[in-house]
Amino acid sequence: MPGPLAGIRVLDLSRVLAGPWCSQMLADMGADVIKIERPGRGDDTRSWGPPYLKDRAGQDTPDAAYFLAANRGKRSVTVDFTQPQGQALIRELAAASDVLIENLKVGDLARYGLDYAALAAINPRLVYCSITGFGQTGPLASRPGYDFIIQAMGGLMSVTGERNDRPGGGPQKLGIAYADLTTGMHAAIGVLAALVQRGVSGRGQYVDLALLDVQVASMAVMAMNYFIGGKVPGRYGNAHANIVPYEVFAAADGPLVLAVGNDAQFARLCAVAGAGDLAADERFTRNAGRVRNREELIARLQTIFATRPAQAWEDALCAVDVPCGRINDMAQVFEQAQVKARGMKISLDHPAAGPVPLVGSPLRFSDTPVEYRLPPPQLGEHTDTVLADLLGKSAADIAALRAAGVV
Repeated sequence: MPGPLAGIRVLDLSRVLAGPWCSQMLADMGADVIKIERPGRGDDTRSWGPPYLKDRAGQDTPDAAYFLAANRGKRSVTVDFTQPQGQALIRELAAASDVLIENLKVGDLARYGLDYAALAAINPRLVYCSITGFGQTGPLASRPGYDFIIQAMGGLMSVTGERNDRPGGGPQKLGIAYADLTTGMHAAIGVLAALVQRGVSGRGQYVDLALLDVQVASMAVMAMNYFIGGKVPGRYGNAHANIVPYEVFAAADGPLVLAVGNDAQFARLCAVAGAGDLAADERFTRNAGRVRNREELIARLQTIFATRPAQAWEDALCAVDVPCGRINDMAQVFEQAQVKARGMKISLDHPAAGPVPLVGSPLRFSDTPVEYRLPPPQLGEHTDTVLADLLGKSAADIAALRAAGVV
């Protein structure tokens, strides 16, 4: 069966990561996503390499791996909407679309008559989603937003990294663009909710997403620890603020992550480790005591874990349902039997490169499965087709637009 969003058309004016991540999720679920790009340049991330996709002759194509990560399933149409003719094309496309996604600076699209009010007058059913660093309101609304800055301003870096008194101590950003990716996911949720409401009211609406808002909301437990406990949370490195033991231990041959989530698991850990004295110690029997006496307990456990290889610990602990796992690099991740079984590595045929490996969607639907219909598009690959089939433009019309630099 077709995907759950089959029949929904998305006009994607976004670039880089948060917006494209949202529209790629919608494409995987069956939406027809038309990606609008600047003629001759395209999405900024096409050039954010190396590495670049190799063509069949082994030469670099113009498209970086970064671009491939967030643009599967879309059709690329080049339009210069700074020109009046380009603006007219966007209005025509918006009239034929269900959703519009954009991440330009606040007010930029209004200069071209492409803001929500203007397009909703043409298509009242349009769901219009704007993604910015700081939102459409507030004293910082006009400031550009970048993931790294948002991780800093939104509190994430204050709780990420080792303590100042330990080697390598200090704030750290995550190794992925966390604020961008989570904002993209929240944007997809907002778009889907607006589409559901449109089914009731018959009207679309405006969805305002800010990276900073999403980052602040994502602080979740840390924010509540601050609200309720009255203490500003600090950094615990790989440890957990509220659960012990829940961190990285050095086994005899490498690191192992242990995540003991309750008192029964701790008792089973002690049994496997031959540390009955720890299980019987009133300081460690309950999680609250383990948190209060974290330093002594962790030091004892580190000594114990150093006596066996990581795999031996993983086998023994998983056998008694104590959560643990080794730290994998990207090569090891995709060699795991579980990752293979879940189909998290896919391949799509690219016109320039042939089969291209991609990371699959984590969504699983029983009746309307995710669809992988198109590889990440080449710049302007679908311009002629979309303008002809969707807007009824003739070959002469398109040639004139191209000659004028509009497409």
